[in-house]
Amino acid sequence: MSFLVIGECVADIVRAPAGSGAADRVHPGGSPANVAHGLGRLGRDVTLLTQLADDPAGRLIAAHLRAAGVRVEVGGVPPRTPSAVVGLDARGAATYTFDIAWTLEPGSPVEPTPAHVHIGSIGAVTEPGATTVLAETERLRGRATVSYDPNVRPALMGEHAVAVAGAERCVALADLVKASDEDLAWLYPDEDPEAVAARWLDLGPALVLVTRGAGGSSAVTRRHTVRSTAPEAVVVDTVGAGDSFMSAVLDALAGRDAAALGALPADALAALLATAGAAAAVTVSRAGSQPPDRAELDAARAAFAL
Repeated sequence: MSFLVIGECVADIVRAPAGSGAADRVHPGGSPANVAHGLGRLGRDVTLLTQLADDPAGRLIAAHLRAAGVRVEVGGVPPRTPSAVVGLDARGAATYTFDIAWTLEPGSPVEPTPAHVHIGSIGAVTEPGATTVLAETERLRGRATVSYDPNVRPALMGEHAVAVAGAERCVALADLVKASDEDLAWLYPDEDPEAVAARWLDLGPALVLVTRGAGGSSAVTRRHTVRSTAPEAVVVDTVGAGDSFMSAVLDALAGRDAAALGALPADALAALLATAGAAAAVTVSRAGSQPPDRAELDAARAAFAL
């Protein structure tokens, strides 16, 4: 089964704590790129349609992706590879300051036609490139299943009502949606995340997942709402944890159509959340977005008795 991920690559510049004497660290990042990388690490056939400049950050990211087996298709070359300065608090939680232009251009159709398309984050809502992302998703929808992760970045979302409408358009294209409680709190202040997930089902998805970091996760379908606790992990930083969760979900659900996603029994949903939580736990235990490979994920599942 082949996957197509469409979206941005970002060089994550992780600031060293003030007074530590340590140097800043540069990690390949960008939510869609992280998802593609995670799928590649799990042995999946995956292509990333993105933008990269021919600069040190672009070459670093391209090499990182290709080392995991990800095919990189470039839709136009930006003047510089996007970057994000990442600040970490005492708990390892990340905040971001971005320098990003997203001008993805239409290109030749990716061959062979993928079985699944994943979109999200900055690339799905930032123009002019978002128009290309959505047009390609709409073209493939019906021949491929679709997933979406809003991965909200408030500084880049623009006017709130417009941002909500853009996110809901992506939700309506998707069979599977994953969102964090922080995403939903920004999009719909003071609303219960699971209530939002249930409402999103009416827009079209068969399955909506809500992540809460150390608070665990939920899976919502028209038949079930299932909750899972997060495995305990020593947190180095949280960069890429949600993307690792997403990669593990897509891997576990590979080959299922929308009807099958909506019909998953409660025990299968619980197993899905547990596996994805184990993948995220591996990622937070090391610096930067470093998702597990197949052997590491299997070992984490065994360690957490999943």
